[in-house]
Amino acid sequence: MFSGVLELSFWGYFAVTLVLTHLTIISVTVYLHRHQAHRALELHPAVSHCFRFWLWLTTGIVTKEWAAVHRKHHAKCETAEDPHSPRRVGIHKVLWQGASLYREAARDPQVTEKYGHGTPDDWLERNLYTKHSYAGIVLMLFINLGLFGVAGLVIWAVQMHWIPFFAAGVINGLGHYWGYRNYEVADASTNLLPWGILIGGEELHNNHHAYGSSAKLSSKWYEFDIGWLYIRVLAALKLARVKKVAPKLLIQPGKQWVDVDTLRAVVAHRFRLLTAYGREVMAPVLQEEAAHFSGNALYRRARNWLLRHEALMDAKAQQELSAMLKDNQRLETVYRFRQQLQALWSQAWSSQEALLYALQEWCRQAEESGIKALQDFALSLRGYSLQQA
Repeated sequence: MFSGVLELSFWGYFAVTLVLTHLTIISVTVYLHRHQAHRALELHPAVSHCFRFWLWLTTGIVTKEWAAVHRKHHAKCETAEDPHSPRRVGIHKVLWQGASLYREAARDPQVTEKYGHGTPDDWLERNLYTKHSYAGIVLMLFINLGLFGVAGLVIWAVQMHWIPFFAAGVINGLGHYWGYRNYEVADASTNLLPWGILIGGEELHNNHHAYGSSAKLSSKWYEFDIGWLYIRVLAALKLARVKKVAPKLLIQPGKQWVDVDTLRAVVAHRFRLLTAYGREVMAPVLQEEAAHFSGNALYRRARNWLLRHEALMDAKAQQELSAMLKDNQRLETVYRFRQQLQALWSQAWSSQEALLYALQEWCRQAEESGIKALQDFALSLRGYSLQQA
């Protein structure tokens, strides 16, 4: 049996497969996702081209098409125009056919024209990487066969399925279906695991949707983003420059006024703020009012409705929530204040002064509400400040 130039043990072939697929994952998350689609960092031209060449060999992905489809996903997330929303087409469709959904969206020239700006358009891109996008994976097959013999065919097959399943399927599917949320964004994105290693840090998908232009996907002290580790190594070698990361929140104890710095911090951390509001205001009030509910099932549903973004509720849930709030004034009050707080950054304002006044008024009215959890939360906002990353 032909063994190729390199004859390895089973575990040797296994290790090679892990390394090769990991290189592809890192190329996707660092080059395609954070560098090209979101412009969160700059890469040295040589490094950028190495990533592009490797993706041509192992995936056949065209940079412009991938970036365009991904940008459209963010712009139209969970709507009928989202290229791969599990809420729209079902979790099984995205999980098992995520790559085909990408290709279907990329075939629309309007998508690439509108969302594909700023991606490579040099001679190699036009005449090789785009024009002959599948030639690379054929070349990869022959390279694997030459190096590893028959085992190379298995390695190649794993390489060809790695990105379609894990990136296009698991992240775009399960990453909008199952997991935990640090930020209450207007879409269903979730963090699959707090340790982003297997899929290059993309497991922290909810964090990414909260701060899409951040080069770093981890946000809690216990979370780990291996893609960020590689970016830091490249930056230390002067081969990359980080342009933006998520802003850090600074709490100034004893601050007694809501000023422009408070406003900027509130807007920058709006998704974190909504999550904190749910945990510190909605949940305690709901717990206090639990006696008004006839059963645990209703209580659990009410908790989900009150803590999640209303954009994620269907029409039936919205009707049931509306009916429930009519029967409980305290819950209706804290829910109304939540909607008003959210409206602060979702509405158009004539000036920064007008927005600042609206926030000050919200805090004043919350402090006069007579609901302790709401009062404490409003008082805590006074200490919000932006800390330079």
